[in-house]
Amino acid sequence: MTVDDTGSGAGAQRGPDGGSGRTAGPAGPAGTDASAIPDVEDEKADGESTKNPLALQLEQLILGADRRYTPFQAARSAGVSMELASRFWRAMGFPDIGQAKALTEADVLALRRLAGLVEAGLLSEAMAVQVARSTGQTTARLAEWQIDSFLEGLTEPPEPGMTRTEVTYPLIELLLPELEEFLVYVWRRQLAAATGRVVQAADDEEMVDRRLAVGFADLVGFTRLTRRMEEEELGELVEAFETTAADLVAAHGGRLIKTLGDEVLYAADDAGVAAEIALRLIETMANDETMPELRVGMAFGTVTTRMGDVFGTTVNLASRLTSIAPRDAVLVDGAFAEELTRTGDAPASEAQAAEAAAAAEKEGEEPPSYRFALQPMWQRPVRGLGVVEPWLLARRT
Repeated sequence: MTVDDTGSGAGAQRGPDGGSGRTAGPAGPAGTDASAIPDVEDEKADGESTKNPLALQLEQLILGADRRYTPFQAARSAGVSMELASRFWRAMGFPDIGQAKALTEADVLALRRLAGLVEAGLLSEAMAVQVARSTGQTTARLAEWQIDSFLEGLTEPPEPGMTRTEVTYPLIELLLPELEEFLVYVWRRQLAAATGRVVQAADDEEMVDRRLAVGFADLVGFTRLTRRMEEEELGELVEAFETTAADLVAAHGGRLIKTLGDEVLYAADDAGVAAEIALRLIETMANDETMPELRVGMAFGTVTTRMGDVFGTTVNLASRLTSIAPRDAVLVDGAFAEELTRTGDAPASEAQAAEAAAAAEKEGEEPPSYRFALQPMWQRPVRGLGVVEPWLLARRT
């Protein structure tokens, strides 16, 4: 949201609070249906008047405050330079709105808090912008999902003759405080879990660049499916795949990094955990006749984490292994295979496993119990990464 300090600007668009960049009128009383909400003048910055009463009423209900400030006024009230305010607003995903009176006290307070963290030395200016960007991107996706999928279904008119408009206002009025409390709860739980993982790092360097197992799971033949299936069917398939993958990753101790329609990216601190997730994904999808075949590629090594995402050669290698993995199979790199061997989750070879079993029997002891089997595959060149030797991962029977 870049604006100059002179107070001039372009016409109103959507403002930094997620609204329409227009001046809101008074809110309707609780439980008032849309037909009883009075028309409110909706003034654009260029002076053109339109009427959109429900949108304005919903906006004020959600924001909980009137629009009072232009961006310049908000920055000045927060004691922040216009340049820094613009950086924060853009980082949060809010577009430029010129000098429309579109901001509330909450916008001023948010600016003041971010700037205060910088002034106190708790965050650098760059880190504060990064906090704004990560929060904005995450909550934007959440809000879009809630409106597109959640509220759309709930606001189907319950009785003939009612409109969706008549249902939306009281429904949001009831849901808003509950969803807000739930969001804070989940965030705190996730923050606690992430903090716990980081402080267990061996040293300061490992807190940023950590050794992780990274896996990609990819639906086979998805491009062909997009040409054969209706859009609604395709959407249902992708949703089922992402939901199943997310549940399996979470249940077995991994972390879902992101979903890409026909592909999911996940990570785990332990190679054995990542291996279990990969095989569970293959087994679950294979038992579902509505799902295409799946292939998984995994690598183990140093990974850079930024804003909830993962980067580096290890991630690239896992992606390349996925592209060459057989259908309904899992390929891992040499470092991943070594880690499974080191932790006792898999033998280095079946010959070694047989020798260990014979030695244990001779001593009257229990033979080693391995969860996974590893089979070396042909070495092959992988684009951008040189020659690699993949290993085929399977359960050990």
